[in-house]
Amino acid sequence: MLDISVAYNRYKFLGYEFLTWLWFLIENEQNTINEIVQEPMSLEIGNRIVLENLRKEVLESITIQGDDAGLEEGIMALRKGAVVTEINLVYKGNDFESNFTVKGEGLSVSGLKVPQSGHVESRKDMEGAVIEKVYLYNRVLQLTDSLFKQFIRLRVSNDWLSKIVPRIRQWIHS
Repeated sequence: MLDISVAYNRYKFLGYEFLTWLWFLIENEQNTINEIVQEPMSLEIGNRIVLENLRKEVLESITIQGDDAGLEEGIMALRKGAVVTEINLVYKGNDFESNFTVKGEGLSVSGLKVPQSGHVESRKDMEGAVIEKVYLYNRVLQLTDSLFKQFIRLRVSNDWLSKIVPRIRQWIHS
C-alpha cells in the first residue's frame, strides 16, 4: 500500500493541472462548463490567481490580484512552464453569485462567500436561513466536484495528449 504522504506528493500535480485546465475552459469554452454542470451559469476568474513554475531549481511564484488586474502576466508565466496553484472564481447562477478560492494542492475551497439570506425574525426563519446557506455552499462544492470529475475523465483518456493539451498550448501561445 502506498504511504499517504508519498501518494500526496506524487499526485498533487493533478490539482495544478486541473486549475490550469479550468482557466483555459473559462477563457475559451464556457459552453463546455455549462454542459458539465448541466445548468445555465457562468464561471469567471475572480480577483486573484497564483501561478508557480515548478520546473526550475528555484521556485518561481507569480501572484496576480486586483479587481481589474490583467492576466497577461499569468499567460506569460504559463508560456514559461508555470501552472495555476490557486485561483479565485466567481460562480453566477440565475438567482445567486458566489465567490471562492480553490487551491490546487489539495483542491480545498476557501473564502467562500454566498449571497445574504433573507432577514431572520423568528426561530422558524432561522432554520430556513441555515438550510438556504447549506444549499448555496453545496452548489459550489458540487460545481468543483463536477468539473474535477470531468477533468479526470479527460486526463486519463487518449484525448488528453492528442486533443486537449494542444488546444491549451495554442491558447497559451496565441
